[in-house]
Amino acid sequence: MFISQKIALRDQTSTGEARRVAQHLAQTLGMDEVTSGEAAIIVTEAARNAVVHGGGGEVLLSGTSQPQGKWLDIVAVDKGRGIADLSSAMRDGFSTGSTPGTGLGAIRRLAHISDIYSNSKGTAVFARVCAHVEQQSLLDVAGFAVPIESERVCGDAMDWIETHDRFAVILADGLGHGPQAAEAADEAIKTFRAHSSLSPGAILARVNDALRKTRGAAVAIAEVRPLSGTITYSGVGNITGNLMSAGKLGKNMVSHNGTLGHIVPRIQEFTSEWPRDGRLIMFSDGLLTRWDLSQYPGLTTRPAAVIAAVLLRDLRRGRDDSSVFVLQPMEPKS
Repeated sequence: MFISQKIALRDQTSTGEARRVAQHLAQTLGMDEVTSGEAAIIVTEAARNAVVHGGGGEVLLSGTSQPQGKWLDIVAVDKGRGIADLSSAMRDGFSTGSTPGTGLGAIRRLAHISDIYSNSKGTAVFARVCAHVEQQSLLDVAGFAVPIESERVCGDAMDWIETHDRFAVILADGLGHGPQAAEAADEAIKTFRAHSSLSPGAILARVNDALRKTRGAAVAIAEVRPLSGTITYSGVGNITGNLMSAGKLGKNMVSHNGTLGHIVPRIQEFTSEWPRDGRLIMFSDGLLTRWDLSQYPGLTTRPAAVIAAVLLRDLRRGRDDSSVFVLQPMEPKS
């Protein structure tokens, strides 16, 4: 199960809406009252920081429920001047405004994982709230899907399945936007869940059959086996996949032209080496395709949710639904 939502931050009243949405998503994931309350506190503080110090922005929320556990990712992003002294900003009592200076410190204490990335392009404040985590994953994974400004539902969707030696992810972009695009994307996700044990190409063929009753979608599926060091990819339509290593763009994953459910000239799998420091970034055509992470010093050392949120903030075209997914090795805890 994967859910995602965006809340625009225009003024202080927006923080109340962000709080309500975050608490609702946490409850939808099955988190208890205490954990849902912690999520509400975190998003309130992160949203307030973006409004007061960043001049506004947005809160990006995404949650997942897997056999390994449940978590809600919260990222408040802005395009302000950035935070000059991050270490000081994380200390309780530090403030450059009229607030008590307890917000960022509270986020760090309540979150399972937290981070701040800030430069001249703006700031991203990240926190992950977890419940019922059964085991430590080998991979750090995160994604966000947001609708075009004029729509309430998103025609982009994603989901993933993880076992001890295999990770499979799907990213679907329903044709166009609005309810019918969302219907197509949701059908692709439903089919992926039903057949997730198959290879990416075999799942894609099942998705193609299932989408014949819809307007169709662009879909890509990746399977990563970190222990054996392989990645298998299969896609049809405008989903972009980039396999990075050592912080640099490397292999462009191959998707064939077409629209699943309607025009599918070919479904094919491609298997490559998965580097030990590999990073997979997948995104829909709602994002610009030309970008360079070297313009973001230090970003590749950050959690997957921070990378995904910053790319979504800066590369969104604004003419379509947008989604981005990031998978990378989990940093060992000290």
